[in-house]
Amino acid sequence: MYMIESKGGAIACMLLALLFLGTWPAIMTLTERRGRLPQHTYLDYTLTNLLAAVIIALTLGEIGPNRPNFFTQLSQDNWQSVMFAMAGGIVLSLGNLATQYAWAYVGLSVTEVITASITVVIGTTLNYFLDDRINRAEVLFPGVACFLIAVCFGSAVHKSNAADNKSKLQDFKSLETASSFEMETVSANNGLAKGKAKEGTAAFLIELEKQRAIKVFGKSTIIGLSITFFAGICFSLFSPAFNLATNDQWHTLKHGVPKLNVYTAFFYFSISAFVVALILNIRFLYWPILGLPRSSFKAYLNDWNGRGWSFLAGFLCGFGNGLQFMGGQAAGYAAADAVQALPLVSTFWGILLFGEYRRSSRKTYTLLISMLLMFIVAVAVLMASSGHRK
Repeated sequence: MYMIESKGGAIACMLLALLFLGTWPAIMTLTERRGRLPQHTYLDYTLTNLLAAVIIALTLGEIGPNRPNFFTQLSQDNWQSVMFAMAGGIVLSLGNLATQYAWAYVGLSVTEVITASITVVIGTTLNYFLDDRINRAEVLFPGVACFLIAVCFGSAVHKSNAADNKSKLQDFKSLETASSFEMETVSANNGLAKGKAKEGTAAFLIELEKQRAIKVFGKSTIIGLSITFFAGICFSLFSPAFNLATNDQWHTLKHGVPKLNVYTAFFYFSISAFVVALILNIRFLYWPILGLPRSSFKAYLNDWNGRGWSFLAGFLCGFGNGLQFMGGQAAGYAAADAVQALPLVSTFWGILLFGEYRRSSRKTYTLLISMLLMFIVAVAVLMASSGHRK
């Protein structure tokens, strides 16, 4: 199997993982905003997410002089570590599924800020102690503090942007009771009837509401924030579970049984994530949540609108997770949590693809810039804390 042995190689893996993991949520959001049911999107995504793990295992898990390789470990008595890896896959799958609904309620940027910050605060602390403190605490925990500050800025950004959007929609008598006639009237007054609405206007928000799969007008953002915090808790546990699977800090393996390598652990990790996602999303096809329309497995198979994008999202997430684990095994999983600064990437895509924060107030822009600066500092500090696993 191939192993990352240098700190520079580990940091390169982390940076590439940051790009991939910050991009796939934007692609998933794109399909939802174009009206594709999230159940359909997630079923496509989970197929290629598993395929990415298989590709990594069959290539990097088999090449190089280091042993044991991927196929050898499949037949070894390492079920205890396999259970930790699969537990990590289960909580990650639940977190990813939850965020797909949270994006619609509170936006891509805010969802990523809150979940990433919870992940780093809890997950990094757990990984630091699991890794026998190979990361420099005097550098690592100031980085964690930067994430805490970032989540405060993120919450403020959401509150300010929500107020901006409400003022844009002031022509509605009430968001909860707005009639279709009122929506058409406001649309015409904002130029929607003459062509595509400008990003950031009330007409743009109304057009988006009509087109998207998950309807959010008149619904409390408390729902979205609750889903977001649940996802953050799930995300905070998957990396420590994977750490236990590959390093056996609790000494659960029998004497003489090799520890799981990253590629074997990632394979089992992805298998459990796939099974959970498959079961839940097939259930959501027939018994949907949050007011989504009912679908069927036949309708899913016939829905090719956005399927290519969904497949791409799965590949990006799969390869991103694999790179994160490769970097974490080399330099410490606490440092690898720097890839959770996904808002650096997802906010860029949110602005470029979805018009988030267009025509917002100066206060919102100031808070947004402050949030992004804190994430840049956090990434630099966390990566600077990288150690070397002996």
